[in-house]
Amino acid sequence: MGQALLRLAGERDDLVVVAAVQRSQPAQRVVEGVAHFAAAELSGAPSFDVAIDFSLPQGFDPILALCEQRGAALVSGTTGLEEPQQVAVDAAAQHIPLLWAANFSLGVAILGELVERAAQALQGWDCDIVESHHVHKKDAPSGTALALGASAEQGGAHPRYASLRAGDIVGEHLVQFAAPGERIELIHRATNRDIFARGALHAAAKLAGRAPGRYRLRDLLA
Repeated sequence: MGQALLRLAGERDDLVVVAAVQRSQPAQRVVEGVAHFAAAELSGAPSFDVAIDFSLPQGFDPILALCEQRGAALVSGTTGLEEPQQVAVDAAAQHIPLLWAANFSLGVAILGELVERAAQALQGWDCDIVESHHVHKKDAPSGTALALGASAEQGGAHPRYASLRAGDIVGEHLVQFAAPGERIELIHRATNRDIFARGALHAAAKLAGRAPGRYRLRDLLA
């Protein structure tokens, strides 16, 4: 994801990458004009307006603290956060603009909105969420499926989940509403992982400079 972010950020005129941070010591300090830092050197990163974080739970706390310290926005897709870390996210959102999401596909953001609206309109219908991913994905249901389920619950539905692991599927999510004699299917299929990096870059450009608060990806689509 880090490599995709660097590559795709270079295609945008509204973003300038000032630093890249990785877990281990970088082999080169400057790559194509971008300064590289080890995670242990995070505090030495130059000034920035917004940070994009796709790390591990143990790497999340330092970048959250640095953004709070500097008053910078944070876009994070780090999954597996513990409950105290989620509490810290809510607390930090009192001081900085912050977006945490399990999936940065703009299409999935729209799907979540459609699912909530469908659940509101189809009270009493069965709701099932089927997610498919590559064989190496360990968590099930996926974070995206659970997020879609939360949208369904917000609309009043009671979702059930099924997970498939096969081949090299990037990600597919089907939300089905069914009643006697009819059903509605809402589907999103990802065919390239670049969509997640593009969504995160879009969010970063939209989030920088906003008022403190916890934002959703769908809040930043316009």
